[in-house]
Amino acid sequence: MIPIATGLDILKYIPQRPPMVMIDTLFHANEKETKTGLTIKDDNIFVKNGRLNESGLVENIAQSAAASAGYFFISNSEEVKTGFIGSIKNLEIINKPNVGDNITTFIHHLQEVMNIKVVKGEVYVAETLLASCELKIFIVDEPISAS
Repeated sequence: MIPIATGLDILKYIPQRPPMVMIDTLFHANEKETKTGLTIKDDNIFVKNGRLNESGLVENIAQSAAASAGYFFISNSEEVKTGFIGSIKNLEIINKPNVGDNITTFIHHLQEVMNIKVVKGEVYVAETLLASCELKIFIVDEPISAS
């Protein structure tokens, strides 16, 4: 499967900028599911003692959801809008990935009502689940800054 975006091309889909970028590949996106990837590097701001910490895992899920939304805005010839996390529910951190690991994150679109999206995120190394949660995301009409 050819990825939709990799490296710096990811930036057109998400509001975050280095050093806060927590995805490096957008593999797939449709109305039901999105798949992203990240190789954990030792210079990642969320790496402590050779492992990606809990905040980094949650940020990876949030940015994967943002990339999904950004992809659909661009696909519909719209400007990418800003989203804010309204709540995190059922957060479970099972394990933390090591520097050098390639994590894969799946975003399952559960519900959308007006400007509110509810998604479930799951982070894996290979076939091992590391973390999961539900996010309630509020989308505002303001586009993300191009800078």
